[in-house]
Amino acid sequence: MRPGSSSCQGDGSFPELLVLPIGGVEPLLVVGLSGHCDPLGGPTMFFYLTKKISIPNKVKLKCISWNKEQGFIACGGEDGLLKVLKLETQTGDAKLRGLAAPSNLSMNQNLEGHSGSVQVVTWNEQYQKLTTSDENGLIIVWMFCKGSWFEEMINNRNKSVVRSMSWNADGQKICIVYEDGAVIVGSVDGNRIWGKDLKGLQLCHVTWSADSKVLLFGMANGEIHIYDNQGHFIIKMKLSCLVNVTGAISIAGIHWYHGTEGYVEPDCPCLAVCFDNGRCQIMRHENDQNPVLIDTGMYVVGIQWNHMGSVLAVAGSQKVATQDKDVNIVQFYTPFGEHLGTLKVPGKEISALSWEGSGLKIALAVDSFIYFANIRPNYKWGYCSNTVVYAYTKPDRPEYCVVFWDTKNNEKYLKYVKGLISITTCGDFCILATKADENHPQFVLVLCNSIGTPLDPKYIDIEALKKNFMDYYGSVVYGALLCSTLPLFVAMTKTHVIAASKEAFYTWQYHVAKKLTAVEINQITRSRKEGRERIYHVDDTPSGSMDGVLDYSKAIQGTRDPICAITASDKILIVGRESGTIQRYSLPNVGLIQKYSLNCRSYQLSLNCNSSRLAIIDISGVLTFFDLDARVTDSTGQHVVGELLKLERKDVWDMKWAKDNPDLFAMMEKTRMYVFRNLDPEEPIQTSGYICNFEDLEIKSVLLDELLKDPERPNKDYLVNFEIRSLRDSRALIEKVGIEDASQFIEDNPHPRLWRLLAEAALQKLDLHTAEQAFVHCKDYQGIKFVKRLGKLLSESMKQTEVVGYFGRFEEAERMYLEMDRRDLALGLRLKLGDWFRVFHLLKTGSGDADDSLLEQANNAIGDYFADRQKWLNAVQYYVQGRNQERLAECYYMLEDYDGLENLAISLPENHKLLPEIAQMFVRVGMCEQAVTAFLKCGQPKAAVDTCVHLNQWNKAVELAKNHSMKEIGSLLARYASHLLEKNKTLDAIELYRKANYFFDAAKLMFKIADEEAKKGTKPLRVKKLYVLSALLVEQHHEQMKNAQRGKARGKNSEATSALAGLLEEEVLSTTDRFTDNAWRGAEAYHFFILAQRQLYEGYVDTALKTALHLKDYEDIIPAVEIYSLLALCACASRAFGTCSKAFIKLTSLETLSSEQKQQYEDLALEIFTKYTSTDNRKSELDDSLMEGGEGKLPTCVATGSPITEYQFWMCGVCKHCVLAQEISHYSFCPLCHSPVG
Repeated sequence: MRPGSSSCQGDGSFPELLVLPIGGVEPLLVVGLSGHCDPLGGPTMFFYLTKKISIPNKVKLKCISWNKEQGFIACGGEDGLLKVLKLETQTGDAKLRGLAAPSNLSMNQNLEGHSGSVQVVTWNEQYQKLTTSDENGLIIVWMFCKGSWFEEMINNRNKSVVRSMSWNADGQKICIVYEDGAVIVGSVDGNRIWGKDLKGLQLCHVTWSADSKVLLFGMANGEIHIYDNQGHFIIKMKLSCLVNVTGAISIAGIHWYHGTEGYVEPDCPCLAVCFDNGRCQIMRHENDQNPVLIDTGMYVVGIQWNHMGSVLAVAGSQKVATQDKDVNIVQFYTPFGEHLGTLKVPGKEISALSWEGSGLKIALAVDSFIYFANIRPNYKWGYCSNTVVYAYTKPDRPEYCVVFWDTKNNEKYLKYVKGLISITTCGDFCILATKADENHPQFVLVLCNSIGTPLDPKYIDIEALKKNFMDYYGSVVYGALLCSTLPLFVAMTKTHVIAASKEAFYTWQYHVAKKLTAVEINQITRSRKEGRERIYHVDDTPSGSMDGVLDYSKAIQGTRDPICAITASDKILIVGRESGTIQRYSLPNVGLIQKYSLNCRSYQLSLNCNSSRLAIIDISGVLTFFDLDARVTDSTGQHVVGELLKLERKDVWDMKWAKDNPDLFAMMEKTRMYVFRNLDPEEPIQTSGYICNFEDLEIKSVLLDELLKDPERPNKDYLVNFEIRSLRDSRALIEKVGIEDASQFIEDNPHPRLWRLLAEAALQKLDLHTAEQAFVHCKDYQGIKFVKRLGKLLSESMKQTEVVGYFGRFEEAERMYLEMDRRDLALGLRLKLGDWFRVFHLLKTGSGDADDSLLEQANNAIGDYFADRQKWLNAVQYYVQGRNQERLAECYYMLEDYDGLENLAISLPENHKLLPEIAQMFVRVGMCEQAVTAFLKCGQPKAAVDTCVHLNQWNKAVELAKNHSMKEIGSLLARYASHLLEKNKTLDAIELYRKANYFFDAAKLMFKIADEEAKKGTKPLRVKKLYVLSALLVEQHHEQMKNAQRGKARGKNSEATSALAGLLEEEVLSTTDRFTDNAWRGAEAYHFFILAQRQLYEGYVDTALKTALHLKDYEDIIPAVEIYSLLALCACASRAFGTCSKAFIKLTSLETLSSEQKQQYEDLALEIFTKYTSTDNRKSELDDSLMEGGEGKLPTCVATGSPITEYQFWMCGVCKHCVLAQEISHYSFCPLCHSPVG
């Protein structure tokens, strides 16, 4: 026990506290800390009282409110008391931040204006206004100006008392309710917006919704009415918490969290309603039919959410059977009704409470005092490999944002995780325990490195259990299964992760790519043979053999003594149970070795570095220690293993063992850190940081409270290092007394860090003998070698320079080398450091000829530096000087400087090893010509041809195949075309054939597409275009064949004809009449079909008839029903009823028409020819035999559709079709094939 500590046993009771006059704020000499276990396995918060402020003349307080933004505290009481206080935190010392920083009253102003008891105070934080009211109905609005508060507005209704006031979320409106039912809504500038008198209702509470659309009015009879923001009644709120409650009740508080800092999770309850009898309900919205119900078991006077809606504080009093008077308490709950803890408060009657803006403090109005309590949250965080891992939530995202903050380089890496349960760290790795999905009952243990990269996730899938257990046990057992398999407690060692629920624990041997000792490898090998995963029930007694299996059913087997904490080392696993039993298991083969009994329920367990002692923090914040291996005699005279040590500390919320000394540990007690050696404390250090690491006599602590105020911008100031007393004393002895006396002190208090400190001091004084001995003591082989090398140097200045370099003062060491005219040693120093910029500078500035090879190496290294940072332009400059052609090619490629890459390829000699790589770079960006040149330069014509094929440069591919006598190009072409056709890329195949001069194959495919489009009934103009393209390809085929035959006729190349020419000749032999002689038939058919309709709609009915008569020759291309329907229409319009009659006869005789369609044509014909005779009114210029299917002997004008009888006409050089001489002057392109008119 420390001197001056009280007899408080951690139950939250307090002796009488000193009363301090206002203006003097001092910490309480005795404070209480209480934690309470929530349903998820342990206290998540600790609370303790810290300060008390007394009000002069013992004026009783009625209300209190803490401004969340500016930090002002307004408190009102009897006799018109109204004060505004402000606690100013002193932040001069970087180590004294947060709760540990001293705070004094920077403001203590009495506001005069009220005569009666001040009952309501409320802040408008957006506009920095304070609104107060007293028992006489007087309302005053105060404003802040020039460091003081002044009256801005006064309102006195004089008819009734103000019971509640509430500003909306944006501070634009205030709602005031009076006891007599009057309601006033006003604006921030004092204007009245609306008022209403709710007759027959006695009001006592009001609050706005987050969106300012709803108002809740609390009545004196306990009812809550819901109104809209214009004062119209909507509905009464359903109060599920009052079921089966009898007698008079009143509303103790209504608080609606507005979501300004986000929510704990999506759809989180945020509206709290509490009654004086202790019944409370927490709702997601005002009409929530399934609220969270709580029975606090206390008399309630007030409630309030913290700044982010994660904790609800309920203040009031509770009857205690052992005491005559009620005890003031504050209970804390999550939005889901989980009990976080209970804080006992001294005094007669608590009247109000209010949270501070950061949620780390709470102010309590008790009698004529203001008490302040600190909150210590159990953050989700950890520390591994110089990295602080912490999690927080954002208002705009449902997931947790997990930050991996590399404190050494001040870099951070983000990872968003759904359903995060906990963060556990060990060595260089951490475990994130998460719940995978609400709909799929699966928990995940994700193994991450120090930058958040997942290495080895492990899924604990209980979906299979659902199938097995639902049928047999039902949904109740399955619901218990979900709760019982939740990994509430997670511990981690170098090789294992242990996750525990309340009933069972799961062990997983994880894999990471790292070096292990021979012993660890042996352990892993043995355990790997037995399996990497096991589950053990807490009531089982495993022997360490093969009795553990991966049986998830163990997780739902109940126990009367649940698990409440676990910890593990490489040797043992410790499991704490709620009864106080501690179970010790061996690792890696899990076997129950020993059971110990304690008189407390553990919250946090921790093993020292050699697993000989166990530290226990219980749920009341009491720290005790247990020697696991001590053999003692108990009260019955029997020998037992294990002994509870006599040290006990209270109000402890964090502790950490030293990694390198089993007798050293650090602990946090309130806002003080204590370091213990052999259970003896050093003087405390004032801090509120969470302990990260304790090693080498240094404690690393992180100010998580400050860090999480702005989690997106971590600052190195939030990481604080503390040296323990022996290290500080040794440093002081060395500096003030000398090395010899310090050496004696270190021998009496040996530690590797102290010997290293001595060695470094001896080196600075060039005391090589002492330095060597110190390095031997701390087992620093590199240091010993360094001292030996120093002993061989003759020059004192050279020795001093080497020591300067050893301590990392490289700039100074370089300067000393240069002063000694040893540029070579300066270069060697920079080469060892890899500081190539300095190497380059020394080579350039030094006298004499520089080493060309070293200069080239420096240029390349600097180029690598810029290339690694993707500064390619800078890298190019150095690679050019370093003649590094490979990296130069890479830089040109990344810069998209293809001209530079092409010039580099030209500059390289033939068959250079870099040419194929450069060629591939060109291929990747589609630069065929440059790629071919590079491939040919390195003697790879086959690769050049493949490139042409890949980039669809078939002409070039054929040319290369000819020049290099490659015969496989034809088969490759056919294969590729087949591949395109299989994927239904017919147009791509056509383009392929066309570019390769396989015009006939392209024409066949194009005819096929045209025929298919015609059958689909596509627009005639599109079909005509397809037929024209097909015919043009045939014409190109004909031209190609003529040129080939001319070549043969002249006897040129008759014996050396390429494989491609042979393939083309085969195709020529297999041609059909349609594709060779009648290539333009399809184009003609749709041309006349379109022309006839255009002429008809333009009113040239006779010409349209002449054109339509040509269509009878194209029944194989255009459906006959369309041809004769158009002909009948044109003939009818031209009064050629004889021709019209013949067309109808043809239509009714078509076999393709249904009987209904034929009947429709017959009915239409009957209607026409009952009015008109079926004879032509005038003789057609075409012979009637045309209707019978004969062919006209005269050429037809493709512009008008008329026969050409003159000798003067124009013929197209492409399609060989004619146009009347007088018509062609109106055209720039052929009407059929659209080639230019020459």
